[in-house]
Amino acid sequence: MKFGLDSTNSGTLGKSVETLASKHQRGAPKLRERQREAVAETSQPVVPVREKQIGDHETELKAHKEEDNPHKTMEVNGLMPGPGFYDYDLIVIGGGSGGLAAAKEAAKYGKKVMVLDFVTPTPQGSSWGLGGTCVNVGCIPKKLMHQAALLGQALQDSRKFGWHFTEEVKHNWMTMTESVQNYIGSLNWGYRVALRDSKVTYENAYGEFVGPHTIKATNKKGIEKLYTAERFIIATGERPRYLGIPGDKEYCISSDDLFSLPYCPGKTLVVGASYVALECAGFLAGLGLDVTVMVRSILLRGFDQDMANRIGEYMKDHGVNFIREFVPIKVEQVEEGTPGILKVTAKSTTGDQIIEGEYNTVLLAIGRDPCTRKIGLDKVGVSINEKTGKIPVNDEEQTNVPYIYAVGDILQDKLELTPVAIQAGRLLVRRLYAGATTKCDYVNVPTTVFTPLEYGACGYSEETAVEKFGEENIEVYHSNFWPLEWTVPSRDNNKCYAKIICNIQDNERVIGFHILGPNAGEVTQGFAAAIKCGLTKEQLDSTVGIHPVCAEVFTTLSVTKRSGENITMDDFGISVVMPDIVRNMPITTCSSPELDASDLLGSVV
Repeated sequence: MKFGLDSTNSGTLGKSVETLASKHQRGAPKLRERQREAVAETSQPVVPVREKQIGDHETELKAHKEEDNPHKTMEVNGLMPGPGFYDYDLIVIGGGSGGLAAAKEAAKYGKKVMVLDFVTPTPQGSSWGLGGTCVNVGCIPKKLMHQAALLGQALQDSRKFGWHFTEEVKHNWMTMTESVQNYIGSLNWGYRVALRDSKVTYENAYGEFVGPHTIKATNKKGIEKLYTAERFIIATGERPRYLGIPGDKEYCISSDDLFSLPYCPGKTLVVGASYVALECAGFLAGLGLDVTVMVRSILLRGFDQDMANRIGEYMKDHGVNFIREFVPIKVEQVEEGTPGILKVTAKSTTGDQIIEGEYNTVLLAIGRDPCTRKIGLDKVGVSINEKTGKIPVNDEEQTNVPYIYAVGDILQDKLELTPVAIQAGRLLVRRLYAGATTKCDYVNVPTTVFTPLEYGACGYSEETAVEKFGEENIEVYHSNFWPLEWTVPSRDNNKCYAKIICNIQDNERVIGFHILGPNAGEVTQGFAAAIKCGLTKEQLDSTVGIHPVCAEVFTTLSVTKRSGENITMDDFGISVVMPDIVRNMPITTCSSPELDASDLLGSVV
């Protein structure tokens, strides 16, 4: 039985311990008892390794008494366990979507798996249960609150559809948050049950590497335990970034706090232009709050800028205020309360101008940092990008240390999306334990930004396509469209927009898909499969559209950006994308309550 002193050196134990170890490879009780007996017999060193005597009676016996764990003895002596002596086949650090998916997948193949998950409370004291960012403080509560805002708009629209209200309709923040948190709590419990049913060991403890194949788990009471594993998957995710200015951590909140905030945030300043910033600003405004977004430079960096600017214009038209090219330099408390009053001092990014404003709540959404700097990666030699904290991996999610892998938002130059982490985690485990060869595809991944006007995208942005293929080699087809549901309340014409980007040199294959409109995620998900299969413009044109739905617009796109033709729709919603049968149909309106359906039949025959 070999025991390595570090990742490159190893030594051999004496024959008596070697014989016992071969019989009891996983630290069986008899082996541990024999170790106790051996060190109890003498205070002299009992094991020679590379001519160095180790195993002093007092230190080893103390380690056993404190931990009752043979691996603590090895730690005292600077040793690491060899193959066959690990506590687990796989330890996953992080109980988010990617980590849980990998853990449960590994358990399917009979592997002994542990998940370590621990949430460090925010500066405001917020924490949550098993499931990671998406479930607790990300995708799930975000979309539910987005839905709450959409229902408010639907109530306004409903009056034009004949609904009448005899009482004023108001929104109650506490009712919403309580309902959302109750649902999230059920998900937390469901994840724990799923791990138990899969025979995956779960510990609510902070994982930190302390040596090769060895990790220290510290629970909320400060109790430490050591575990070893043949392989590790790091899936620790990211946490919101703070500004590093006076008052930011004392008085500001982040998305980690917003979804369980025990009071209505009131007049809110959202700092940042990320999708998190715009999504939160959007649903807060949709709930009737006074919302301002402070933007350092551009909206939605990394996304198609044509689409990003259209989102900004829509939000501005719907009551969201924007302060451009300013950044906060100080946040002060004017008045305590729930909410209180905060004074924000901000400086121009283009000059020396200073502005001040008072808000009830300041929400920071300026980006997220990987949770990689305090988990002992330096002790096992895992490389990270020193500037960003991201972990470089190869195309199989393997770090520079062969037995350590990583998935999710912490990866360098990879998409930060929950479904991507889940897919990568499952495929990684199948390669490790099931002989599979399929790798995660990080190209042509669909995504949706749940701003008030939802944005769905798959493939290249227009800017990236031009950079990669050249402007002369791409064709952009686009059109405005007016959802039928919006025509009766007569709102937001020429706000919804569809665009595809085609590679002229590859039979006009669709390499970029973009839509602004209701249910953008549902639309994008369907087209993403076609794009992955090599969808071309000709195939889109030959597809029969479903009428009348928003996605129909993609089957009738004919105007190119290059042409400069007008894509504006008229007040009847008629444009080049409208099928001929509808364009030529007589329009009859019903303004009299006495008119019944039979009176209209002649108009549509």
